[in-house]
Amino acid sequence: MVKRRVLPLAIVRAMIVGEEYWLSTFFHTPLFPRADLMMLDLLVVAVHPDDAELGAGGTIIKLARAGRKVGILDLTSGEPTPHGSETIRRAETDKASEILGISWRKNLGLPNRRLESTLENRHVLAGIFRQTRPRVILAPYWEDVHPDHVAASRLIDDARFWSKLSRSDIAGEPFYPPKLYCYYSIHLRIIERPSFVIDISNTLEEKLRVVAAYGSQFGHRSPDFPTGADDLRGRARYWGWAIQTGYGEPFISRETVGVRDFDALI
Repeated sequence: MVKRRVLPLAIVRAMIVGEEYWLSTFFHTPLFPRADLMMLDLLVVAVHPDDAELGAGGTIIKLARAGRKVGILDLTSGEPTPHGSETIRRAETDKASEILGISWRKNLGLPNRRLESTLENRHVLAGIFRQTRPRVILAPYWEDVHPDHVAASRLIDDARFWSKLSRSDIAGEPFYPPKLYCYYSIHLRIIERPSFVIDISNTLEEKLRVVAAYGSQFGHRSPDFPTGADDLRGRARYWGWAIQTGYGEPFISRETVGVRDFDALI
């Protein structure tokens, strides 16, 4: 008869922790998720409330409908603006988030119009990445005339790198978000060649409703053609035409984008 050896509880716990560490390193996700970790499928980082909706609203709705955990991090309040206030923007953001159907949203409270990729901001944002542990980050496109958009793109890149550093005082366990793509919510009237375009034919109308929730930003514009909604629809139609669908949203990546399945191509 083989005599079984009973391991002390402390050793068993150490083995479990070791296994969790190996799996978390390989798959970028913990074996035993902690209650304070969101583990989002997608985190959209926006400079101002409404940027995420303008650049990726159709995609956000599409993923949320499919049951994916989607979050938005607004870096600033977006104020001051001619017709807005902190209170108004919060109410508009709440309404937009409800239409989007997202799982999580937070405002980091960094200074609007003075956003910089400082060490302090990088530290705070890296902590958010560790908390939410997104599989994919969507960031503002790195080229624009708006200084905050350019600074945000740099800040997100820097914080993503810091998020993986060990032996730091950043809150949470080290984590490197596997993928980072950029969306277009820019002031430059340019058409850059995207890395991929997502079909939003079934979610464009909801996207327009979401953008309209920001009345302080878009409700005071001329009703004459072309309106802001006309512009959004026209651009979405162009990108839909580019991929032979109704409407689309473009995204760009500095790195090569891979496809797991031939059937995923359209």
